Amino acid sequence: MTEKVDLKRSLDTYRARRGEFRVVDVPDLRYLMVDGHGDPNTSPAFPRALEQLYPVAYALKFASRADLGRDYVVPPLEGLWWAEDMALFTAARDKSRWSWTLMLLVPEWVGDEMVPRAVERVRSRAAGAGDVRLELLSEGSCLQTLHVGSFDDEAEVLARLHEEVVPEHGLRLAGRHHEIYLSDVRRTAPERRRTILRQPVVPATG
Repeated sequence: MTEKVDLKRSLDTYRARRGEFRVVDVPDLRYLMVDGHGDPNTSPAFPRALEQLYPVAYALKFASRADLGRDYVVPPLEGLWWAEDMALFTAARDKSRWSWTLMLLVPEWVGDEMVPRAVERVRSRAAGAGDVRLELLSEGSCLQTLHVGSFDDEAEVLARLHEEVVPEHGLRLAGRHHEIYLSDVRRTAPERRRTILRQPVVPATG
């Protein structure tokens, strides 16, 4: 039996500590992605995106094990979030105006050509995988920290990150707010959820 790789444990970019803001150099990574807009608690697009992503991710996992002899744990769900006004994330928290991209990391040994085959395999069994795409995400230097608690309690941490930590490091925001959901939200109480909050940054001058 092949050893099952857990990227959440092996990749440094999946490591963060509560109360610590760390600069990390994130390599270019490939993700399965689905886009959407609106409040994730009420928008039907959000659960629909999950229903599309996970079957394709598991089809890739099984193909990797069968065809390449390499098994792995499907990585944690991730999300890019943005709005025209970044204050919507820290002050107003008007989720109806948020846009988002839900993502699942694809291991580096899984070839690009395997993704459309996985999509077709899922589509042949059930409709709804057509919005899934493979895309390279280039973030580079990022500041990240671990948030423990409800998603609704992130605003204070994000405000500190944007308004204090980023300027103190001589940096400015560059790119979309990125969240990595280390906890299974279906099985974890809100106050115990562990979420990496990541923000791409660039030097403030130059």
